[in-house]
Amino acid sequence: MEKITFYEERNFQGRFHECDDDSSDLLTYFRHCNSIRVEGGFWVIYERPNYMGYQYVLAPGEYLDYQRWLGFNNSVRSCRIIRNVGNSWRMKVWEKPNFEGQSMDLTDNVPTFPEHWPSPNIHSCKVLEGAWVFFDHPNYRGRQYLLERGEYRRYSEWGGMQPSVGSVRRVREQ
Repeated sequence: MEKITFYEERNFQGRFHECDDDSSDLLTYFRHCNSIRVEGGFWVIYERPNYMGYQYVLAPGEYLDYQRWLGFNNSVRSCRIIRNVGNSWRMKVWEKPNFEGQSMDLTDNVPTFPEHWPSPNIHSCKVLEGAWVFFDHPNYRGRQYLLERGEYRRYSEWGGMQPSVGSVRRVREQ
């Protein structure tokens, strides 16, 4: 059963809101979020309403403060369940938009993507199986971008501000 609980204060204190489904606007339930408990499922939380702004992918567990989920601040305004968590992962990436240019297949995590890819950028990709996260910087740091099954013809379609990718991680049970 999917369930996430948001708390206004650190260490699971203050007002809280439990959620078991996607929510496009959480502002009516709390003004800021300083801790989160994920009791079931994998979730992506967003800094702004309507699934916009910074994204953070959360596995089941306890996050005592926003820095534990690598947050830049305590703003959480929308959330949704990641539905494509599975037991197999396949993705193909391209150096140019619209699936053109050199490509590479991925089936596992890549902590330092620039070491494995001749181009500094990924402009398009197809997620064939599972769910994935792109990070701006190597070793799973920086902004996060959730990619679920489907086609992304350009980096803006996964929410990217630029086409550079520093690392890639599968969304999977720990």
